[in-house]
Amino acid sequence: MSPSTPSRTYDPDDGWVTPPTVDDLDAEGVPVRFKSMEYVIDHAPECTLEYSGLCLSAAEEPASVEDALDEPAWRGAMEAKMDLIRSNDTWDLASLPARHRAIGLKWVFKVKHDPAGNIVKHKARLVAKVHAQRQGVDFDEVFAPVARLETVRLLLAVTAQ
Repeated sequence: MSPSTPSRTYDPDDGWVTPPTVDDLDAEGVPVRFKSMEYVIDHAPECTLEYSGLCLSAAEEPASVEDALDEPAWRGAMEAKMDLIRSNDTWDLASLPARHRAIGLKWVFKVKHDPAGNIVKHKARLVAKVHAQRQGVDFDEVFAPVARLETVRLLLAVTAQ
């Protein structure tokens, strides 16, 4: 053990532990100390069944599309999103090229609240399952242009002159 590494100290009454690998000192020149896991577990507040049951029943977002279709608010949110996708011409139905796989889609549901905690909106998003794509098979390059708004304004101003 080096002279700068303090030995492990443990007092079960105060719950503080100095890890054996600590060689940093805090602002007052004493070793940094942490609460031991045993102390944290022993002194954690007890979780009552009523409170934990309340937490489990507080889930507002549906877990699946089938659950969402059972509720009119979620069905309306999904229809609104599909109408928006159609009106923006976001995608066109096309045949799949040979040796390519279609990218799967997934619905993501979120409830939006106001500062008081009241439900303001049921929001549904349709997202691509891009984690299933493989480079070289489903795509060759990834290009994501990023520009600050000031740069775009400058280019537009120069172009307009």
